Amino acid sequence: MTARKEQEHILQQTGRRQLLKGEIDRREFLTRSLVAGLGLAGVGAVAKSGMTPAFAAGRPLTPTFYQWIQDLHPGIPAVNARFPGINYQIAPVEGFGIERFVAEAKNKQSTWDVYVGQTPFVEMSAMIKGDVIEPWDNYIPKEVLDDIIPSIREECTINGKLYGWPFLLDVVGTGWHSGLTGKAGVPDKAPATWDEFLADGRKIVDSKAAPWGATFDAHGWRSLAPITHSMSSHVYTPEGLFDFTSEPAVEALKLMKQIMAMANPDVLLEGASDAGVNGTPDEVAFAAQRVGLYIKYFNAPLRMSASWDDPKALHLGPLPKFVNGEGSTVFWTTGCALFKYGQNKEKAAEYIKALTYDRQIWKDSIVGTASGHPGQLPPYKSIYAEWDAKKPDWMPAFVGLVRGQLDKAKAITNHLFGLQQFVIGKPIWETYLKGQEADPKVAMRKVVEAVQAELKKG
Repeated sequence: MTARKEQEHILQQTGRRQLLKGEIDRREFLTRSLVAGLGLAGVGAVAKSGMTPAFAAGRPLTPTFYQWIQDLHPGIPAVNARFPGINYQIAPVEGFGIERFVAEAKNKQSTWDVYVGQTPFVEMSAMIKGDVIEPWDNYIPKEVLDDIIPSIREECTINGKLYGWPFLLDVVGTGWHSGLTGKAGVPDKAPATWDEFLADGRKIVDSKAAPWGATFDAHGWRSLAPITHSMSSHVYTPEGLFDFTSEPAVEALKLMKQIMAMANPDVLLEGASDAGVNGTPDEVAFAAQRVGLYIKYFNAPLRMSASWDDPKALHLGPLPKFVNGEGSTVFWTTGCALFKYGQNKEKAAEYIKALTYDRQIWKDSIVGTASGHPGQLPPYKSIYAEWDAKKPDWMPAFVGLVRGQLDKAKAITNHLFGLQQFVIGKPIWETYLKGQEADPKVAMRKVVEAVQAELKKG
């Protein structure tokens, strides 16, 4: 048997086995048989015709998801059911690690076709540099590309190419326990300024309505950056790094120390799961109803309040700002990366479109399910227009609030050290928060020096 005939035979046998297992339907089997009959030289011609978008030499569509996305979005299996034979997997990542993806790319291969869990500022630049991913531009339908909210499209774009297909939107804002704030005589509204925020937090502690007045997540991209943006979002260097020595960043650090004075004592500790980035002390304190005010991305207070005696006591509002500040905040999307050495790329695009437009996933996220209440929102203009035209009876008020915040919010600039700069800087700026360094400017200067030193190491 010639090599070509042997390969054709293998393809036909693979298709036959998948048909018998119910992994593909008869139409797909016939299409693959046609491709095999044409010989491998005909594969490209048939693929271009649109007859077999999921062909990829017999390997089924293989997406891989960050574990927390599956845990919080139980509608994913229903989308998977629309793609017979899909080989759905959980990604081998923890704490945003992409080592496995990079290692495979060095060998010009990938076990998976698409990764659902990429956050642009966190790992997108690193995945591009590691030759792990390629742009979606050749695969994403134009109507989908044009439907992405402009600020989100910009967040997911590097050098004019869309390297992230957005999925889950998060915006940093304020949450509060209205039962606790009410006991303290604090007005039931979002503090407009940080001065008001601090005053309200002190009232909560002084009145003994709760042990702690306010809390935050100590990871810099969840606290230092959004607080800085509330004064000014123009705090990035020409190369795209966060300017830790800028006045807004220094003022943000000083404010964090003021909040710490009335926060849970373990506020600076790492989290209990996912390499320290999840299950953080702020979440534990808010879930236990022991703190009144909370600043974090909105899905955190929504998830934590699910265990309260009265979850309706949770109220949400915009992030406060400094007096005469810009009033911005931070947003990011967690989305989908297309592996350069994956397969089934057209089918991957079809799958991600189905996933990100699925209305049940969005309803579950907004209303909550037994799995949790992520409160994450869609990235598409058309879905909001649909809801505006005919508001669903299940739609809560926070959807409009979060969407409105997006008009002021700014994504953290994409850079190879987009996340790592905050990881490097945290123990250094915390010397000021802990009282080991008296001058916040000195602490922030040392952060910049440490980041630059790591950059020089390559």
